Amino acid sequence: MKIAFVGCGYVFDIYMRTKWAYPELEVCGIFDIDTARSAVVSQHYGFHSYPSYEALLADPQVEIVVNLTSIQSHYDVIRRAIEAGKHVYSEKPLTTELERTRELVELAKARGVVFTGAPPNLYSDAICTLWKAVRDGAIGRPILIYAELDDNPAHLMQLDKVQSPTGAPFPYAEELQEGCTIEHVAYHLVWLCAMFGPATSVTAFSKCLVPNKRTPVPLSPSDTADLSVACIDFANGVAARVTCSWVAPRDHRFRVIGDEGEISVDNIFHDQSPVRLERFSRVSLSGRKAYTVRTHPMIGRLVGIGGRRLPLMRRWKSHAGEERGVGTSLKHKFVSWLRRRQIYSTDKFLGLAEMVRAMREGRPQPMSADFLLHLNELTLMIGRAGPQGHSTTPVTTFGSFDWFPDAIDDTPNYRTRYRPKFLEKLLTGVVAALHRR
Repeated sequence: MKIAFVGCGYVFDIYMRTKWAYPELEVCGIFDIDTARSAVVSQHYGFHSYPSYEALLADPQVEIVVNLTSIQSHYDVIRRAIEAGKHVYSEKPLTTELERTRELVELAKARGVVFTGAPPNLYSDAICTLWKAVRDGAIGRPILIYAELDDNPAHLMQLDKVQSPTGAPFPYAEELQEGCTIEHVAYHLVWLCAMFGPATSVTAFSKCLVPNKRTPVPLSPSDTADLSVACIDFANGVAARVTCSWVAPRDHRFRVIGDEGEISVDNIFHDQSPVRLERFSRVSLSGRKAYTVRTHPMIGRLVGIGGRRLPLMRRWKSHAGEERGVGTSLKHKFVSWLRRRQIYSTDKFLGLAEMVRAMREGRPQPMSADFLLHLNELTLMIGRAGPQGHSTTPVTTFGSFDWFPDAIDDTPNYRTRYRPKFLEKLLTGVVAALHRR
């Protein structure tokens, strides 16, 4: 399948990290309104640079337009691509107005083209492993989710000095002006909705806590919320609390708590993030009361706190995480190696590949139009809740989510293979005795 990119900013280089693993996707060319940026990218990667967006859309070879432009440009870029008869894959959020997103969805249906998009962490090894363990009954009945998306205090991070390997500046102004929720909450929502269905109610709060982000160029607006908290009720009875901020230290955990245990992912931005399963016992639950056990993870592990790391399910493109595509200097290679192992690793190309695979196999897109609309609505609900907060019932919904074929596997069974730690079993009687008179 032949694709073309619109927008060659900071995120473009993130896409290119895993391009090497997708020979089935041919890049016809790129376009950016910043011609200097287009020239740098064209020279670095060897891609053809279109002189205009019109020229890109007029190229009969281009089958899919990949939209990586600024959020405020999404509507116009997507609409023009659909009207030109191109399939579209877009970064999130699709638009910042639900009715505009709905209009694009209807236009795509009328023109007979596929319209889908990010975030691609829905297809990661981590979520497939987590969901497999939940389906296996490893934590009993799932009842509560705690999802964190804190991205460090933005005013201390000197974001204006961050650059990609090809020199693209981090889009700090857009990130801070749009807000942490509009930019990022979809990474949690896509997991929640895929696993537990549509949301039936949302109670949310958002507020700007640090109006002066110490940026070299004043932000407009300067008071976009840098914190949001949402409590979400899902159709199947599961409740979730989702927190986003540019204020608290980095925390990207996703925890599913059941009536018999807990399963957690350390980092939703890492496709192969560690996934840990703990089946609750009286020993592990009582052990958490002790200060020393809580503050020394190695001791906690001995009595079952935190459970054990699960072997990850491997998917068809898991090898793409090796990332061979960006930077040639020793510094770039070292930074890439360090980031993949310690910080985050997201295969942006995987979303495109899943889109194309569904098209070739003649099956519906994993993220249907209704699913995307629901994500868009929830994102806007939470991000724009305001300091007074609100409780709302979403007007969008979707049917059951169809997991991709290779994400459904009968082996291993994460419930039956779980075994409590030796010390945990040994202390069972001791803990029981200590709780008796």
